[in-house]
Amino acid sequence: MSRAMIFPGQGSQAVGMGRELAQAFQAARDVFGEVDEALKQNLSRLMWDGPDTDLTLTENAQPALMAVSQAVVRVLADQGNWHLGEKAAFVAGHSLGEYSALAAAGSLSLGDTARLLKIRGRAMQKAVPVGQGAMAALLGVEIEMARQIAEEAAAGEVCAAANDNAPGQVVVSGSVAAVERAMALAAAKGFRKSMLLPVSAPFHCALMRPAADAMAEALAMVPMKAPVVPLVANVTAQPVTDPAEIRDLLVAQVTATVRWRESVLLMRDKGVDSLVEAGAGKVLAGLAKRIDRELAAVSLQTPADIESFLKG
Repeated sequence: MSRAMIFPGQGSQAVGMGRELAQAFQAARDVFGEVDEALKQNLSRLMWDGPDTDLTLTENAQPALMAVSQAVVRVLADQGNWHLGEKAAFVAGHSLGEYSALAAAGSLSLGDTARLLKIRGRAMQKAVPVGQGAMAALLGVEIEMARQIAEEAAAGEVCAAANDNAPGQVVVSGSVAAVERAMALAAAKGFRKSMLLPVSAPFHCALMRPAADAMAEALAMVPMKAPVVPLVANVTAQPVTDPAEIRDLLVAQVTATVRWRESVLLMRDKGVDSLVEAGAGKVLAGLAKRIDRELAAVSLQTPADIESFLKG
């Protein structure tokens, strides 16, 4: 069996995430303590007690989701001697999950990753005033058609295919009016359903350019090592290990399409038959089944999940 470890993105957060891990394992408590210290913020208390409105803020959700993912990785190593570098062929993460993947693969330190994600979250939120941008999932639409719809809907504004998540699930992002036009166009073309996403900014489109500039500056200041296994990058859906190239891809990722469907297919084509999702929620494991039914996928977020996985 060849495995890849995958890491969730924004939208998987929920009040209470990581609490059971912290109660059960010192290794998890250490991760949450390190993140709190790096950010000079009691993020763990916010994760466990809410309120949800504060946890959902991009600048909190991004480092919080990364922290839960790292807690799972540390507990696997501590409890089961399960080390990513020996057990996985690749790592990949959805949007902010790419940072979680790099931290798990030893490319970035935990503290630096937390600080980078705080900067990233703030910069993304600041790039577009609240209420001026939107994202919508176009269901039943494949990526090429989604690109055509986005281009037609833009009409001088910004509208782009932001996430190619799975067959028939593409997210478009841009100015509110353009995204609404995209939804209307999809309906006019006979696609069954589109829905606005509950996000506070239009991620992965040209409106995020100021955030990309902020990340270029922040990433230039942070030491980065080659990951212990290749990262399959969102922007290219190809494996990468060179730190300079990874930096460039992380900057490009802020405005570029997340090519998640292609990333999963690339790993499958390279021999991966099992995906291990480390962190909150089960979104990526669900997408994996839609991308290829033959792929085994498991989500690890609770002590019971980890115990069952290590026994298997």
